[in-house]
Amino acid sequence: MTSITDFDVPFEGHTLKADHYLGRDSNRILYLHGAGGSTRHAHHLVRAALRQRGLGSVCFDAIGHGETGGTLAQSSVASRTRQAQAVLAASPLSGPLVVVGASMGAYNAIRLTEQHKVDALVLIVPGVYTPSAYGVPFGPEFSAVIRRERSWVDSDAWDILSRFEGRLLVIHAEHDAVIPLEISDRLFGAATRAASRQLHIVQGAEHNRLWSLLQETPADFDVAIDMVVNTIK
Repeated sequence: MTSITDFDVPFEGHTLKADHYLGRDSNRILYLHGAGGSTRHAHHLVRAALRQRGLGSVCFDAIGHGETGGTLAQSSVASRTRQAQAVLAASPLSGPLVVVGASMGAYNAIRLTEQHKVDALVLIVPGVYTPSAYGVPFGPEFSAVIRRERSWVDSDAWDILSRFEGRLLVIHAEHDAVIPLEISDRLFGAATRAASRQLHIVQGAEHNRLWSLLQETPADFDVAIDMVVNTIK
């Protein structure tokens, strides 16, 4: 089974563009992309590798990104969590739910564990945010809040993860100039009630060059994908 099905999700006057990579064995992964110029298509490499291993996923372009369009100023980190919930409600995913989040999407993934029973959580180059930034529309005000030195220290992510009882995998890029290793370390350390937890640091990788770097060495790529699969299964 190799087909990809596109679907639309109405959300607060917008139409979220989503797709479903159909998995042979299971279809329970919600995949959340990051900020900046990221889109659902930017994660094809990982999602295709998971699909080859029988694991289907749903991903969508958040407002201000990709085919969904709109402007970033019409959204916020909080809105992205609500968007993810809307897509989840409209998706063909079955349980138990798995959430994979990249960069900003990792924080949305963490927040989803508050409202949904999440069986496994995969956080890739994970960003976290101070609660005071959560509802601020993207733009200058949001940027001013998160660019304060170590603005993420008082994030609620640590407390939320301390209650998480599923399986956790945190993947960090060794040379990430955006996300300090301290964030990934603290996320791993906070998940004291997790059924299992693992922190994997990809040597030589950068924030926006992790999977593409791994792909240059297929054996390393397969090891990382197998970590994701083992966490999900």
